[in-house]
Amino acid sequence: MFAISLGDDGAELRPLEPRHAEEYLAHIDRGREYIGQYIALSDRATDLVSATAFLQSYADKAAADSGRLYGIWTDGVLVGGVLFRTFDAESGNCEVGCWLEEAAVGRGLITRAIRVLIDWAVEERGMHRVEWIAASSNTASINLAKRLGMVRDGVLRESNPYRGVRHDMEVWSVLAREWRERRASGR
Repeated sequence: MFAISLGDDGAELRPLEPRHAEEYLAHIDRGREYIGQYIALSDRATDLVSATAFLQSYADKAAADSGRLYGIWTDGVLVGGVLFRTFDAESGNCEVGCWLEEAAVGRGLITRAIRVLIDWAVEERGMHRVEWIAASSNTASINLAKRLGMVRDGVLRESNPYRGVRHDMEVWSVLAREWRERRASGR
């Protein structure tokens, strides 16, 4: 098992695996309402069986090299996560995403964790394009894309039906050369 430090505050990034299902479910239960504002993640883990199935689906994606899931732990407690929702090494394209329980918001955890993912995708796996897709109304997520130096590619109008409402989804991306330039300049 590996853990990557996310800074001096004791936060760590680690693979989130089926064996963490009980801990994952407790985390989702703590943040269910907050996490579920924009994404269906909290709807997919309602009991231990469904939590295990969700984590297993990402273990299967990791085995197929088509996605990955990582948890963010602070002081030994799972508080959120980041993922490669899609990962296509052949085309050089992937999509990153995240979630966080409300108690952990405002500490830069997601920004730091996504930087780790993008660094790995670009430098280790040769990804050409990393995408970020978020509801237009999710200002925290849009602001994160901006902090990461992503470019807004466009809006998919009313493309995401979620909890009875159709949401506009924004597509943001960063290309490998842009990411490297940004990192070289210290941003």
